[in-house]
Amino acid sequence: MLMIRKLLSQPLSTAFLILAVVTISCTTPSSVQETPQESAPAKTSDAVERSYPVVEPQPFDNGKMWTFEHAPSSYFMEEYGLDLTDDWKRKAKRGTVRLPNCSGSFVSPRGLILTNHHCTRDEVLAVTLEGENLTDDGFYASTLSDERKIEGFYVDQLIGIEDVTYAIQTALNDMDDEDRTSSVIEAAKELEKERIQNNLRDDNIVVEVIGLYNGALYSAYTWHRYDDVRLVMVPELEIGYFGGDPDNFTYPRYTLDMALLRAYDDLGRPLEPEYYFNWSERGAREGDAVFVVGNPGSTDRLLTIAQLEYERDVAHPAFLSLLDNVATDFLTFMEIDPDQAAGLELRNYVFQLQNAVKAYTGALETLEDDYFMGRRNQAELRFRETITGDEALSGQFGDTHEKIEALVEEKRSFKSAYQALLGLNPGTILSSGTLQRAVLLGQIKAAQERGNRQAASFYESLIQRTIEWPEELELEMIKTRMKRIQATGEVAAGDEHQPVRFSDVSGGLDPEAFAEEIMSASGLTSIEATLAMLENGVDENDPGVAFGLAYGPHFEQLNGRMAGFEEQEERLKRQIGLARFEIHGTSVPPDATFSLRLQDGRVASYDYNGTRAPAFTTFYGLFNRHHAHGREEPWTIPANWYTLPRSFDLSTRLNLVSTNDIIGGNSGSPLLSIDLELVGLIFDGNIESLSGDFIYTDTHARAISVDSRGMLEALRHIYRAERIVEELTSP
Repeated sequence: MLMIRKLLSQPLSTAFLILAVVTISCTTPSSVQETPQESAPAKTSDAVERSYPVVEPQPFDNGKMWTFEHAPSSYFMEEYGLDLTDDWKRKAKRGTVRLPNCSGSFVSPRGLILTNHHCTRDEVLAVTLEGENLTDDGFYASTLSDERKIEGFYVDQLIGIEDVTYAIQTALNDMDDEDRTSSVIEAAKELEKERIQNNLRDDNIVVEVIGLYNGALYSAYTWHRYDDVRLVMVPELEIGYFGGDPDNFTYPRYTLDMALLRAYDDLGRPLEPEYYFNWSERGAREGDAVFVVGNPGSTDRLLTIAQLEYERDVAHPAFLSLLDNVATDFLTFMEIDPDQAAGLELRNYVFQLQNAVKAYTGALETLEDDYFMGRRNQAELRFRETITGDEALSGQFGDTHEKIEALVEEKRSFKSAYQALLGLNPGTILSSGTLQRAVLLGQIKAAQERGNRQAASFYESLIQRTIEWPEELELEMIKTRMKRIQATGEVAAGDEHQPVRFSDVSGGLDPEAFAEEIMSASGLTSIEATLAMLENGVDENDPGVAFGLAYGPHFEQLNGRMAGFEEQEERLKRQIGLARFEIHGTSVPPDATFSLRLQDGRVASYDYNGTRAPAFTTFYGLFNRHHAHGREEPWTIPANWYTLPRSFDLSTRLNLVSTNDIIGGNSGSPLLSIDLELVGLIFDGNIESLSGDFIYTDTHARAISVDSRGMLEALRHIYRAERIVEELTSP
C-alpha cells in the first residue's frame, strides 16, 4: 500500500495526503516566530572523507519519473520503439486523474474512474448509511441511480502545462536570497490567480505552480476539477486488503485492491471524457513494455550525503519509533474498547501507521546500507568534481556542499529534543491531547515572560485544535510518551533554556506512575478545562502543567530553530538543483512533486529469497495462501468467495510486477500498454522498492499491480457486475 497519511499535523477527519516531509511543529506567523541567525558559511574545503565503499553510479539512479514536458523522446524510441507523439502524450495525460490522495484513470466513455481500494476507504465510510458496514461488506451499485455521491470529494484532470520559470525568476530578481522561499510562494500564488482569471469561462479550473529540480524550473499545471464523484464499486476489505500488514510491501501478492468511481458533469449526467483507456482483456506478458501515468508524491534523490546521514541517524529513527509507538497504543485500545475504537475509525489509522512503519523501516535499511551510501557518495564526489572543474560553476556553487555539512551538524545538536518532542503539535493523532495542551501552556507562559503577547495569544488559540481521546487511550499514549522522553535522557533545544531531565519533572516517579498522576490529577485532560484554567489561573502544582512548563519552552525553541534550518536548507537545496540542472539539464528527471509523471518499465520477474518471484500471480495462489495460513486473519476471504461459480477461472492472472519507478502517490495509477490500453492498476511496491525514496534500481525493486484480467474476472463472476463489465469491454 503506497499511500501514507500526513499523520503529524492532521486531525481525524483529514483526507489522505502524501507524507513528504517530516516536521515537528505547527507553524506560527512570521511576526511571532523568533528564528535563529543563519549559520555562518563554512570555509570552502575538499569533500569530507567518508569510509563508504566505491560503488559505480548507474545512469538511472535519479529514476524514471519523467515530466511530460521534458520526456526524452529519443530514449523512448530507442528503448521501446515508442514514438512519443503529441497525440500519445495527450491521451496519456487526459486519461488520468489526480485524487486528493492518490491517482486514478478514466476507463470508460461514461466517466468510470479506476483507482485503489485503499485510496477510497474514507470515501466508503462517508457514504455508508446507518446499519451498513460497507468497509467490510463492500459495495456495488447495480444501477446508475444507486451510485452514491461522495460529498466534498473531487478528482483533477490535467489539461495544460506551461513553463513559468522566467516569470518566477523575474519576480525574484529584486529579492534578497533570504527572502527567496517566501517570495517564490507569493510569486507562484500570483501566477495561479492570473491563470485562473484567464479561465473564468470554467469555474472548475485549478492552477498549481510546481517547482522542479529544487526550483531550477517552474511549471504551471492547469487542472479541470470534477467535484461530483460517486462510488460505483468497492470490494470487501478482506479481499481488497488481503494479507494485511504482513503482506504489505511484499511479493508475490494476491489482492483485489481496486475501486470504481464515476465522475458526473455539471448537469448531473455521467461525464463523457474525451480520453479514456480501453480495458485490456488480453493483459500483459512478461517482457512487455508498460507505462505508469500518475502522481508520485515525493522523493529525495537530490539530497546530499550529509543530508542522507542526518535522515539515517536522526530523523528516520525518531519518526519510525514514534509511528510504531502510536500503532501499538491504538491496537491496545482496540482490544480494551472495540466499540469506541470503531467509532474513532482506529482500524484505518492502524493500517496507515503500519504501512508507514514498514515504509520507514525499508527506507532506514537503505540508508544503513553501505553499498547504497557508497553509490550515492561516489555520484556526489563526481558531481562536486564537475563543479570545481568549471570556473563559472565553482564560483556560483563551489561552497554549497560545505554549507550543507555545517547546517546538518548544527541540526544534530537538537537530536535529543527532536526525539523526545516529535509529534506533540496540536491536532496530530500521534500524541496525547493532554500533552499537546500542556506543551502549548508552556509556550504561552514562555511567551508571556518575554512580553510577546501576540505569540501567547496565538498559542492559546491552538488549544481548540488539540485532540481529545477516550480516557483509556489517552492514558496509553501518555505512558508511551513518558517512556520515550525518559529513554531520550536530557532534553535540550539550544542554549536559551536549561536542559530538562525526566526525573526532575516527574518528581522521581517512573513513566507509568507519572502518566497515571497526570490523568487523575491534571486540569488539562480536556479542551474546556484547559481554557478554564487559563482564565482562572494556572496551577503550577498540576502535574500536566509541570510537564508543559518544563518541555513547552524547549518545544517552542525547537520549532523556531527547525523552521530556520528548513528555510536555510531549502535555499541550499535550490543551489544543488540549479547546479545539477546546469550540468544535466532535463536528461535526468526531477524529484517527485505529486504532479503528473510518465514512468516507463517492463513486466519482469526477479530473484528473491533464494528462488524466483514470478511476474504474475493467480487466484490459485490467493486460495493457497488463505488455506496455508489456516484461514486466519489477515488471510481470510469474504463469504461469497467460498463458493465459486463454475465459470470462475482460478488460473486468471491476479497481480503482476514491473520495473516502473513508483512511490507513494502512485497508488491507483493505470498500468498501460504501449498502445495505452489498461493492463493493470498500481497499488504497491515490493520490499526491495523501499529504497526508491533515495535511488532507483530495477535489479530487484518492483511495482505491483492488480492485473486487468483478474479485476474483470472478479467483476464478472463474483460480483455479477454485468453493467460495469459491459461498459468496460464494449468497443
